[in-house]
Amino acid sequence: MVLVDYIALLVFAALWGGYVWVTDRRTVFGRTSLSRLMIERRRRWILNSLNRDLKMIDTQIIAGLQAGTAFFASTCIFALGGCFALLGRAMEAQAIFNDLPYVFQGGRTAFELKVGGLTCIFGYAFFKFGWSYRLFNYCSILIGGIPMLSETRVDRASAERAAERAIRMNVVAAKHFNAGLRSIFLSIGYLGWFVSPYILMGATCVVIVVLFRRQFFSEARDALLEP
Repeated sequence: MVLVDYIALLVFAALWGGYVWVTDRRTVFGRTSLSRLMIERRRRWILNSLNRDLKMIDTQIIAGLQAGTAFFASTCIFALGGCFALLGRAMEAQAIFNDLPYVFQGGRTAFELKVGGLTCIFGYAFFKFGWSYRLFNYCSILIGGIPMLSETRVDRASAERAAERAIRMNVVAAKHFNAGLRSIFLSIGYLGWFVSPYILMGATCVVIVVLFRRQFFSEARDALLEP
């Protein structure tokens, strides 16, 4: 690895950290991120459950969230297996890359370090998805503990406290899910490093721009805004 590789890696980490910091803020350019807008929608959903006895609707929503989380967690396991297989065949893989045009030649050690970094990204994503799945499970239990409509009418304050606990757990679970999904998206930019550190920086910038647009300037965000 040469100096430009370290610079590219620092740019990758800086863009990742900067994007997380920007999306976690309440407003950017006077706009609230899609993720933060969804927090309010999650709150409305769970508070709405106080007005009905039929909680199967809520458990089905949680089941859907868990299914999506489990899918991405499984995907990360397969990706990790692919990374370890690639490490075992580093010589063959490096030979293939060497035959491609415009590929920055860094040697076997650099190649293995790049694969190791990709493994760390998928490992991080797996732990985020795994923890998110567990938290959604806790959330379903907390939703099950929300009082029925008759009890809510007697003690509304106690019922709202139970709902707030479920809301907080749901928001935390979503936060970890978003972190895992963000890692998968950024791993696409990271793949550019196998070609060139310049491709790494360029591809990461493209991914960040796409994610930033979806968070602050997308039709999905506009759909959540009050008319």
